[in-house]
Formats: sequence, C-alpha cells, structure tokens
Amino acid sequence: MLNNKSILITGGTGSFGKAFTRYVLEHYDPKKIIIYSRDEFKQFLMQNEFKEHAEKLRFFIGDVRDKERLTRALDGVDYIVHAAALKQVPACEYNPAEAIKTNINGAQNVIDAALDTGVKKVVALSTDKAVNPVNLYGGTKLVSDKLFIAANAYAGNKDISFSIVRYGNVAGSRGSVIPFFHNIIKNGGTELPITDYRMTRFWISLRQGVELVIKALEEAKGGETFISKIPSFKITDLAQAMLPGCPMPEVGIREGEKLHEIMVTVEDSLNTYEYDKHFIIYPQMVWSEKKRVAPTGKRVPEGFSYSSGNNTEWLTVDEIQELLKTIDLEK
Repeated sequence: MLNNKSILITGGTGSFGKAFTRYVLEHYDPKKIIIYSRDEFKQFLMQNEFKEHAEKLRFFIGDVRDKERLTRALDGVDYIVHAAALKQVPACEYNPAEAIKTNINGAQNVIDAALDTGVKKVVALSTDKAVNPVNLYGGTKLVSDKLFIAANAYAGNKDISFSIVRYGNVAGSRGSVIPFFHNIIKNGGTELPITDYRMTRFWISLRQGVELVIKALEEAKGGETFISKIPSFKITDLAQAMLPGCPMPEVGIREGEKLHEIMVTVEDSLNTYEYDKHFIIYPQMVWSEKKRVAPTGKRVPEGFSYSSGNNTEWLTVDEIQELLKTIDLEK
C-alpha cells in the first residue's frame, strides 16, 4: 500500500508524526516521507533521531495556515496524514482566533491544496473532543471533521478521498493525566488530585493510533470516520496504579473537561458499523457511485453509543500498572 509512495505528514514532528514515520519505515518501503511543520528546532531533533533514514525523509518548514507553501510541499505526494492542530484546551480558549486559523482554516487549506495537486488520499486526525464539544478546541475540530467529510463532494472525477480517524488522548501524551500524575510523584507528592471520582478515559497507545491511520489509508473510500475499539479505565484506578494507597482528594472538574470520552453518539449510530477491532461511521451523503460503500460489518443497534463510560472492556489496576511500563514518561 505505502511502498514507493510519497506521504506528507502535517505536524509531523509531534509524537504521532514520529511514531507514524517510524512505523512506515519499519513496515514499508516508501518513496519519501515529508515532515511538514513550523518548528525548525523540532525538525532538527527529528532529523538526528531518524538520520539512518535520511534518504527517505524530507523536512519542510511550513504552516497549514499557508496554502501556497502547502501546495509547494505537496508536489508529487500520494497521501496526506493531517495531524497538525492547536490542541491545548486552555490555550485555545484564550486564543480562539488562533485556534480557528490553524484548526479550521488550516484544514480547508489542506483540502484545497490536496484537490489541486493530485493527492490520492487524505486522512485527518480527529479527537473525542469534537463529539458534542464543550470547549473551543472541540468546536474547531468538529468543524474540521465536517470539512474533510464534505471535501469528498468537491473531488468530482479526481481520484481522491478524504476520511477521518478519531481517538482520545494517547496514553502518556503531553498535557494528559498520566504525565501530570507522574510529575507529582517525581516531586515527592503523596496524594493525587482527582477532578471527579466518576471520570473515565480510553486507553490507546501511539502504535494503536498509527495502525488505525494505516487502516484508513488502506480501506477508506471517502467520508468514513474510523474509531478503535479500546479499553477504558477509571481515573481513580489510574491513580492507585501509579501511587498505590495514596489519598485522592476530589478537586472539581475543570472548565471544558468531560467526565467521559465520547466516540460515537446515539445520533451517529444510525450510520455506524462494528468490525472486529474498530467501528466505522459512514457518511450520510454519498457523492458519487464510485465512492458508494457497502459496509461489511455489523450495524450497531438503535440507540447505541460508545464512550469510555459505557464501554464493555475495562482495565484493572494491575493491568494499568503493566501498561504503564510501556510508556516512557521521562522523555
């Protein structure tokens, strides 16, 4: 699938971009991978990290806000993985116009540049926060998702498709709860604050996130949203796994925070099909016969929803402790 193909990753110096690059280089023989991002220092670090693959990698300084630069970078590209976004909830709340420029206008720039340059497939990374959004970040990603789905209507006779991959915070990612707890423990803390004792989250590793994007690149016809079936955990169980027996004062939920990560709503369920290891939400509109998909999965029952709070698979404290060993919290 990816052999002898050119792939561009927006926001390619982030944790996902590096994991995706490493996975592709280990499992395929791509023609080249283009890392498109705006931070020259992170590109310098990534170049050193992947120096044994220098002949396969290209590094473009650029911003998704700059359509002209995107168009230049996409010359000869087959696939785009769109990972660039402003993601920190408080930063987006305080700088809403900047979040809109990157997450919404940037998404439209990726779409327009892809349509104009002969790209074959675009997979955009989404987030649980785009589902019933309660903060600006989630709102911008909801709009972004809708733009990428609707982009299929503008493909015409061009051989291009746009699809979405949705998951929550990757275990151990910057700004998430695991490194937050880890820093408290590392600095001698003896208790771990819990915003709400009812809070749950999904557990997804970077590798699982990458594998879902690969599946979308391989299978998407246009307009689908791919969602992994992954286990849930209680935040209180995570705290006990990281610091057994510790006090857990309840400090109150933060602005823009949800009790549970939601991936499929009841409304989405009308177009959702279940597969062995994932769900797919199919588009309500079909823009051409060549993009019409006959789902091979099992249609979910009426009224179905999928969130970290109503999941059927849960991690125990012992299982969380084992999974924590796979995360490098000192990076």
